[in-house]
Amino acid sequence: MDRRTRPAVRPLLSGLLLAALVGCASTQGSSASASASAEDGAAAASASDSSMVTNATGASLDTAIAGSWRTPAWVKRDQYRHPKETLSFFLLKPDQTVIEITPGGGWYTEILAPFLRDGGQYVAAVWDDAIPGQPKYRYDLNKRLRDKIDGNGALYGKAELRIFDARDPDFGPAGSADVVLTFRNAHNWVEDSNAQEYFDAFFKVLKPGGTLGFVDHRANAGTDLKKQIDSGYLTEALVLGYATKAGFVLDGQSEVNANPRDTKDHPNGVWTLPPTNQHDPKDDAKYQAIGESDRMTLRFKKPG
Repeated sequence: MDRRTRPAVRPLLSGLLLAALVGCASTQGSSASASASAEDGAAAASASDSSMVTNATGASLDTAIAGSWRTPAWVKRDQYRHPKETLSFFLLKPDQTVIEITPGGGWYTEILAPFLRDGGQYVAAVWDDAIPGQPKYRYDLNKRLRDKIDGNGALYGKAELRIFDARDPDFGPAGSADVVLTFRNAHNWVEDSNAQEYFDAFFKVLKPGGTLGFVDHRANAGTDLKKQIDSGYLTEALVLGYATKAGFVLDGQSEVNANPRDTKDHPNGVWTLPPTNQHDPKDDAKYQAIGESDRMTLRFKKPG
């Protein structure tokens, strides 16, 4: 959710055996035809929910989400981020190799790494600290994530931090991952003019039949590109354009992270709302009543 032009860094931001472990288009927009095609695909895709996963997987997610190790302030955000419903919609299974793109301080790491610990592999794709001149927040978030994982090997096990260059993203060997997940990142790539490169890299690293799970702030249809960049909200058509150009097929849409109270016309864009709260203190009650942003939740498949 980071925005380099803003003065502050955004606040932070397997199976049942787990309970025993811790008892503890181009970047400037798709062409009109690509956008129209994306809208058609969106209309045709079916919504989904947690009923799509097995009872065993659902129980494993419940165990991870209920974990005592989770940061209490982050647990309070479950009402907005809906981790069980979201990960179930992405058809996550505990024996998969899952790459999460720039997890920040590790909100989803606290769920995903334990969930995948025994039978799968959690990979956190993080910015390469060896590249000089990057925004300071990247180094800070990388350190927080490393400290979290290094500080509890019994819980996070074999979780891997895999570095990449934000200017030329590459997330690992071709066809090596079952799932790629990205939460509230794409608006930054659009601003940096390399969103297509990210989607192309996701397509490359996924196995045939692999899943891209995507969540980001949702702009109203028809919002112009400049306003999307300034506000942090993206249209579904823009996202679908990048994904389909990379080769993905839209496999489903969910409204689990929708928020109809979000009018998307805030003075500091999406960062006006919780959890960033860049607003006048006198308006706090107003924005707390809205809650976190309206978000699109999309599932893409790599053909094959």
